[in-house]
Formats: sequence, structure tokens, C-alpha cells
Amino acid sequence: MKQPELGKKISQLRKAKGLTQEELVEKCNLNVRTIQRIEAGEVTPRSYTIKALFEALDFEISAISESFNESKTPWILYAGFAAGILYFFASIFEISMEGEYVTGNYSFKMIGFVLAKSISFIGYALFIYGWIRLLNFYKNDFLNFALWTMLAVSGLWFIADLLALFTSLFEIADYYIVKVSSFGFCYSFMGIGYLAYKNQYSNIPVLIGALTLVAGILIFSGIGAFLGLIPLTLAEIGQLGLMIYWIQKIGGSKTPGPLSFAESKQ
Repeated sequence: MKQPELGKKISQLRKAKGLTQEELVEKCNLNVRTIQRIEAGEVTPRSYTIKALFEALDFEISAISESFNESKTPWILYAGFAAGILYFFASIFEISMEGEYVTGNYSFKMIGFVLAKSISFIGYALFIYGWIRLLNFYKNDFLNFALWTMLAVSGLWFIADLLALFTSLFEIADYYIVKVSSFGFCYSFMGIGYLAYKNQYSNIPVLIGALTLVAGILIFSGIGAFLGLIPLTLAEIGQLGLMIYWIQKIGGSKTPGPLSFAESKQ
């Protein structure tokens, strides 16, 4: 749990026990000003201070400690960022090779195609999951749902591609247009999700959303799929940049939020 939720929780527990701030001070050896600032969400107390407060309030700290530790930067966020870079380059080979494969005019070895496709999928899946975890700090329910949708669709098409490559059930060319259109729909969905931030965290998410939405519409149409790769590439570069920027905000002296960005400009 992070501020200001932590301060509100302590205030609620104190009032539920009928204690004044002065009486709570006597029970945990803190000064009144510290209690006031913690409850107001102005400061994030150290772990031993949190423990002392909850013990004084006779509250089980285990559940609150787990959520409080989540304010630390999870390693999966950095892994997601690294995976995003891996995907970005692997996808270039995958898209090129898949285009050649669908036309039937290709000279590469199948193992290389499968490897490029696997690296691209795994990298993208971890990148998307990293974003999903990042939204624990930068709330956006619509984008969260859009990312889960993209993750599920990517997984289904990856499985379909493997079946097409290693069995005789069907060929990638049989469903290629449907596959491309479904990704276009998912990108449009994600674009709307980023636009939902409006100007809450500066205008960068809005720009990413606009680019992703345009890319999604072009890709979904089929006709403009190739042109859609241009705004999509710019959007994914923006996603990587925004991701690492927001990761750096986590675990700092200030809780991530609109004020963090406004204050950083001063």
C-alpha cells in the first residue's frame, strides 16, 4: 500500500479505536507532527514506523506489508522493458519472413522462421505483461482490459501458427487476413486505452494512444496494413520510452501520479 491510501488506513484505524493523534503518539513513541503528515499522505514512513503504528493500533500487519512492498519497483517491470526491446527487433524479422512465407516465395530455413516467431511472441507477451503490472501504479482499467485482450489474442494466433507450420491441419495463408485484422482491432482497443489517460500523466500517453489507434485502424482495414506499421513502430518506441520513464518514478520519494509530472517540470 502506498500513500495516500496508507495514511487514510492509519487514520481510519485510529478513529475506530477512539484514539486521538496525541494518544497514538504515546503508544508508538512518535511525535504528533509525524502522525499528522503520515495521515495526510505527505510522507511515506519507513517500514519500522509502519510496523510500530499498526502494532499500536492492534492491526495485523501481514496483509498491509505485502501491498506496501509492492510500491517497490518489481523486477518484472524491468524484464518487461528488456523483453519489449527484444520483441521490437525480432518482430522486424518475423513480419518480413511471414510475408514471404504467405506468398510462397521464401528462401529462409523453417527453423529460422519458427525461432523469429517464438522470440517475437515471448518478447511481446512479457512486454505486455510488464505493462499490465505497471498499471498497478498508473491505474487505467480500460487499458488493462485491452492489454489482456491483446495478450490472449497473441497467444491464440501463436498457437495457430505453430499448428500450421508443424501439422497439415491448415496453412497460415488460410487465416492470414483474419489474423491481421484481429491484431488491428486489438491495437485500436489499446489506443483508446492510452487515450483514456487524457492529460493525467502528461500528453505522452495521449500521443501513444493516437498513434496506436491510427495504426490499428489501418491494420484492421487490411488495405492500409503496411502503412499502419509506420505509426505502430512510433507508438511502440513511445511505449518503451514511457515504460522506462514511469518505472523510474516508482519507488522514488513521491508516489507516481499527476502531481509527480507537474512537479518535475518546476
